Amino acid sequence: MQKAVSCGGVVIFRGKILLLYKNIKNRYEGWVLPKGTVEEGESHEQTALREVHEEAGVKAKLLEYVGKSEYSFTVPNDTVEKEVHWYLMTANNYYSKPQKEEYFFHSGYYRYIEAIHLLKFPNERAMLEKAYKMYKERSKSK
Repeated sequence: MQKAVSCGGVVIFRGKILLLYKNIKNRYEGWVLPKGTVEEGESHEQTALREVHEEAGVKAKLLEYVGKSEYSFTVPNDTVEKEVHWYLMTANNYYSKPQKEEYFFHSGYYRYIEAIHLLKFPNERAMLEKAYKMYKERSKSK
């Protein structure tokens, strides 16, 4: 069994959530939140910010830790247990540019009700729900 750690961001600008559409040779497709693998010497926060920038072209600002999701998947001859650490982030504008090399073909900011239905994975929907509540609480206190 292999273990893997990734970090990602729920990026919200003016109440809308950043999503990416991934399509790998029509075998895997769906809307996801930006996330990726921790590189040697990186903190979880640094990984989350780097991955948001690499995958979506967004220079985000980290606001707070949302939580951790866990899941497993199989690869040839093994199982990978993955944990993903999620952060609430904000951006300065609606600009995004999907990273084509990683099979992201569309990116954009969507209203919460759209984003929650578009997301492919239940664990990402759960993190979005939690992060959006945190975002709304932060907005009230300003």
